[in-house]
Amino acid sequence: MNQPSPRSRSFTLWVYPGRSMPVQIGSKTHSFSEPTALLSDCHRRIEMFLGSLQRVAGLTDRPLNNESQQALEAALRYFREAAPKHTADEEESLFPRLRQMNNPELESAIRKLEPLEHDHRRADTLHAEVDRLGRACLHRGALSADESRRFREAILALMDIYKEHIRIEDEDVFPAAGKMLAPSDKAAIAGEMAARRK
Repeated sequence: MNQPSPRSRSFTLWVYPGRSMPVQIGSKTHSFSEPTALLSDCHRRIEMFLGSLQRVAGLTDRPLNNESQQALEAALRYFREAAPKHTADEEESLFPRLRQMNNPELESAIRKLEPLEHDHRRADTLHAEVDRLGRACLHRGALSADESRRFREAILALMDIYKEHIRIEDEDVFPAAGKMLAPSDKAAIAGEMAARRK
């Protein structure tokens, strides 16, 4: 039986005191005890919020309805607040530990880390542009035709980066890390991830 693609599944927003986190209905979510699986779960949220941005992007040259405004606000907030923590989880917690390991089974994954870090820098620049234009849209009610075009182009560029970036991490880096990292390293990574979210 074919599984639905991540984009065809539904999502809900679980609200906790002082914070909320989108959760994909019908999908398994992982805990901090499985840090690489949890990082992969974050990828599903990135895909979801990129999809939200893409849907709203075609509407920004005219006033947005309440639903589109809420979707835009949620996506901008996610990429402004949560996504940088995901990048730090990788660049400050996971990648350095992989680089320290002297294991032939990790060589292929380790060679991919520098290009992945370069993707993060490219995405940061595009996210800044999307955030600036998205906030302008929310503040003014709409974007000019030129701003709307630049907003769409930045979102499409992000989608292009993330498509391959996420594939490499989910198919190559995270499985190798999950297999080769010692339990003590996984626990340390999990602790660092949790601390970033306090």
